[in-house]
Amino acid sequence: MIKRPVDKMHETAFSKLKRKTAEIVFPSRCPFCKAVISGDKLICDTCTKALPQIAYFRFAAGGIPCSAALPYFEEYAGAMKRYKFGKKSDYARAFAFLTVRAARLKFGDQHFDAVACVPMSERAKRKRHFEHAEILAKKCAELLDLPYIEALEKHKENKSQHTLRRSERERNVKGVYRITDKSLCRGKSILLIDDIITTGNTLGECVRVLKRGGCKCVRCAVTCTTIV
Repeated sequence: MIKRPVDKMHETAFSKLKRKTAEIVFPSRCPFCKAVISGDKLICDTCTKALPQIAYFRFAAGGIPCSAALPYFEEYAGAMKRYKFGKKSDYARAFAFLTVRAARLKFGDQHFDAVACVPMSERAKRKRHFEHAEILAKKCAELLDLPYIEALEKHKENKSQHTLRRSERERNVKGVYRITDKSLCRGKSILLIDDIITTGNTLGECVRVLKRGGCKCVRCAVTCTTIV
């Protein structure tokens, strides 16, 4: 049976009314200065003008290229902490836009088949109820018009990297990640997304596992970098 066509004019008007109501009750805010912004903006004009006009370039462990959009300090670090620990999921759109912009500057000629993320453990997911890297990666995939794949899982608990000395961090991530399904990765070029790069050991370990699982090429892209 052919379904009756949907009234697009009515849908558009209703959606517009919902959006306007939401903007009044729950106004959008700039992730960096928290100023109220209109629903069609991701970042306020003042903070947009102050954004770095370059993409930072780092290497994850193993010499894997990684692009970064922002230095991790002051208002940028504050915004990332509110996103991760304050569950400000609405920041993901702005962070994804900046992350993708930086990745395009550094990897503009690189072909990617899919986007993946550095995953949390099941225990951490239950505790936090918010998988920040996955949300960010899915937004990046949308902007790049690429599929998002759950390529990795964190099957072992380990200590938080930021609590350890640099010399301990490489050992701390060994063997905690594994491929979910080799058929998702075999022969693919993947853009691996995370929120922050510090020493690059976590990203490097994830890339190592992906390549052992058959990935042809992996590049990394993050929102913030602690060392510039």
